[in-house]
Amino acid sequence: MNKFFKGFYYAWKGLNYTFRTQINFRVQLMAALLVLLLSCYLGLNTDEWLWIISAVAIVLMAELANTAIETLVDMISPEFNPKAGIVKDISAAVALISSILALITGILILLPKLIDAS
Repeated sequence: MNKFFKGFYYAWKGLNYTFRTQINFRVQLMAALLVLLLSCYLGLNTDEWLWIISAVAIVLMAELANTAIETLVDMISPEFNPKAGIVKDISAAVALISSILALITGILILLPKLIDAS
C-alpha cells in the first residue's frame, strides 16, 4: 500500500514541477478554470460537461507529456541536435493540436449558450 501512495506523491511532484517551470501549463490551467466557471454559469448538461472536462483534461495531459518529453530530450541530448529538435517540435505539436481541439469543443458548446444568454 505504501507504493500506492508514493505514486501519488511522485505524480504531485510532476504536476508541481510542470506548474513551476512551464508558462504554457499555467496559462492552460487559468483558461481551464475560466471555462469551468463559465460552464457552471451557463448550466451545461451532463453530456456537455463530459465534453468540456475531457477537452480540458486532454490539453493538460498533452502539456504534461510535452514537458516530460522535452525534459528527457534535454537530458539525453544537451548539445544541439536537429533530430532532438524534431522530437521536441512534434511533442509541442501534440499540445497544440489538443488545444485546438479544446477550443473547437468550447466554441461548439459554449458559444450557442452565450448567444442565447444575451
